[in-house]
Amino acid sequence: MLFKIFNSQEERKKYGGSAFIEIQFCRLPMETNIKDIVAVDRICHWQNDSLYVYIDDLNVFYKKYSRIFNCGIYNNLKKGGMDIYGINYYDLPHIDSMIKMLFMEKPVDYETLAEWLNRARAYNGFYILGI
Repeated sequence: MLFKIFNSQEERKKYGGSAFIEIQFCRLPMETNIKDIVAVDRICHWQNDSLYVYIDDLNVFYKKYSRIFNCGIYNNLKKGGMDIYGINYYDLPHIDSMIKMLFMEKPVDYETLAEWLNRARAYNGFYILGI
């Protein structure tokens, strides 16, 4: 499996410490300013309901998913392709098109990600937090 799900942070630490990309729900209120959404000090890493991609799988993840995650907002408020070393924020309007692309392209472990993205609709979008 490309995407890891851990029941606790102890389990994650035993598997690989902090050598992960974290795909995390944005729990900030909908009316939050974009500058605050992508601010480093507003993000609380290592959530138990996040999806994780282990560093050994990073190349596969980037090759298979960078086209789908091509509309992120970075910490500097610019938009672009997935930055595997920084903050990438994706708002709610992009989730439906991402899910559609997942089912069209069917990259490795896409079902896990599609299910997780469906849950992201209940939040203010999501992040991909780089290594």
